[in-house]
This record gives sequence, C-alpha cells and structure tokens, in this order.
Amino acid sequence: MPANSSPRPTGDSEKITINLGFVDLGSIDLLVRESAFANRTDFIRTAIRNELARHEEISRQVRTREMPVLGISQLSRKDLEMAREAGEMLELHVLGLLSIGNDVEPELALATIKSLSVLGAFRAPASVKSALADRLT
Repeated sequence: MPANSSPRPTGDSEKITINLGFVDLGSIDLLVRESAFANRTDFIRTAIRNELARHEEISRQVRTREMPVLGISQLSRKDLEMAREAGEMLELHVLGLLSIGNDVEPELALATIKSLSVLGAFRAPASVKSALADRLT
C-alpha cells in the first residue's frame, strides 16, 4: 500500500475529511495539549455527538415520519431477485449505511428499487450507483 493511502474504513465507521481554519485548529490543539481531549479526533467526535444530541428532537420527528431503517442495511443479489420474483418495487429509507452487493447488476437494481433515500453512506458498485442516481432522493 502506498505511504500516502490509508485502508478503507470497515465496520461501523466512515472516514470523512474536513477543512478547518487555523484559529479553530489551534483552539482544538490547545484543548488537546491541556488534556481536555485525547486528540483532535476525540474533540471532533465529541463535538459532533453534542450537536446531534442538541438536535435529537428534529431527528426523532423525521425518523418517525419517514420510518427509515436505522443502522446497516445490506441488499444482496438474492434479496433483489426475491423482490423481483414477488413483483415488489422497494422504497428504501436508510439512516446509516445502505450496502448493495458487488454482484448486483444495474438492470436488477433498476427492476427492483423504486426509490432510495440514504442519510449516511451508500456503498454499491459504481454502475449500480449510476443507474439509480435519478431514484436517489
């Protein structure tokens, strides 16, 4: 693996990149130096969790209204073939991670997925993502 690359996150996390101003970054480093936080990542995770808790009521209302799948939703080729055989068109609402198997072809996805809304991460073969682009809300 090249020195400047990092492994793709696995499990229940997704890597993100943010740009911060120098003053904000310096303020975070000051708090880390004074042992208020273990490191920059610890500070950022804590800040995000605090903001999410502060806005929990909004999230609760939307989750209740849209009834999304919370967490990780994985769709395999077999899942989609079963939906096609049953004549079902899926309307997917996911808050977390939606993962569509690498063996799923765009034609199968188009034949079985009516719409999808993903708040979080969406992992699927590039051809499937491209085919579903106009159904993603």
